[in-house]
Amino acid sequence: MNIHEYQAKEIFRANGVKVPRGIAAFSVDEAVKAAEELGGPIWVVKAQIHAGGRGKAGGVKLARSIEDVRAFAEGLLGTTLVTHQTGPEGKVVNRLYIEEGVDIAKEFYLGVVIDRATDRVTFMASTEGGVEIETVAEETPEKILKAAIDPAVGLTAYQTRELGFGLGLSGKQVREFGRFASGLYDVFTKTDCSLAEINPLVLTGDGGIIALDAKLNFDDNALYRNKDILEYRDLSEEDAQEIEAKKYDLSYINLDGNIGCMVNGAGLAMATMDIIKHYGGEPANFLDVGGGANEEKVAAAFRIITADENVKGIFVNIFGGIMKCDVIATGVIEAVKQVGLQVPLVVRLEGTNVEKGKQLLNDSGLDVISADSMADGAKKILNAITA
Repeated sequence: MNIHEYQAKEIFRANGVKVPRGIAAFSVDEAVKAAEELGGPIWVVKAQIHAGGRGKAGGVKLARSIEDVRAFAEGLLGTTLVTHQTGPEGKVVNRLYIEEGVDIAKEFYLGVVIDRATDRVTFMASTEGGVEIETVAEETPEKILKAAIDPAVGLTAYQTRELGFGLGLSGKQVREFGRFASGLYDVFTKTDCSLAEINPLVLTGDGGIIALDAKLNFDDNALYRNKDILEYRDLSEEDAQEIEAKKYDLSYINLDGNIGCMVNGAGLAMATMDIIKHYGGEPANFLDVGGGANEEKVAAAFRIITADENVKGIFVNIFGGIMKCDVIATGVIEAVKQVGLQVPLVVRLEGTNVEKGKQLLNDSGLDVISADSMADGAKKILNAITA
């Protein structure tokens, strides 16, 4: 789960991680009031969307007067911001963050991630702050410092000193960085983060360390024990179909293609997408109904697929193990009765109760194209949508 910058800074502030003063605003008048409350002479007006690259896209403005704050708020609220992370469709700006200006002496990058190679929380730091860290990693990887944290010990003073000196800090600055990094590590572990990123992290004129930006992502599987974090969720930033899928515990990701996929098992779902692309098609989604799905979940999955206007055909590919083929067939039949079938439907069933499932589909009166294999199904759905 992602949250907004101002929400991440609320979490930082509550846990002793230094951030500039700022106030969220949902209207132009609220933005002006926030600036007046913070006091000048300089404010930063920031668009709040779940995407990076806001500055380059014009979503971060430096205001030198209250009139500037009003003008920037009017120009940002309600507009669509397109960054390298949003895709061409962009994201609508519904809220702003008005923040006090900071005396910036130097900018850095600081991130905390789960390194799958070492199975450890890992700090990444760089002197190249304020730029895309992906570009730094590709062009000058030697400028990225790393520290893997032993879970039995936690972040050590030695590691924070090594990172601090590696960033070119000295004396009091290194101690300040150590306190900041320790606080960030506490936030990361306490709230079950999957990513904590500060770009830029700033050394101020008086030697302080402060987070000028903040990005926190959380492990969805741990939200049950972080209900306070769940309250930060902004559904307007999420795909409507993915939100609906979560209600039924379906693994669904919306994609850009036109062939809807309903599969059981993540591995089979990825293989289904691969074979569709192999034969020249483009999957419209990743959808795993799971091994223990019931008729209700299958019907919900079918409704979610058909709600996508880009879908021109549907490929149901089921291997019945725990998930029985007749349950899938019954769910598909029920869903088609509810929403209708306006596009070609190819079904490939194999495994437990396969004959019973095929018989149910044959007796349903639905216009279903039967497939004998994954390759056969992929070719048939492509032929059906291009006929």
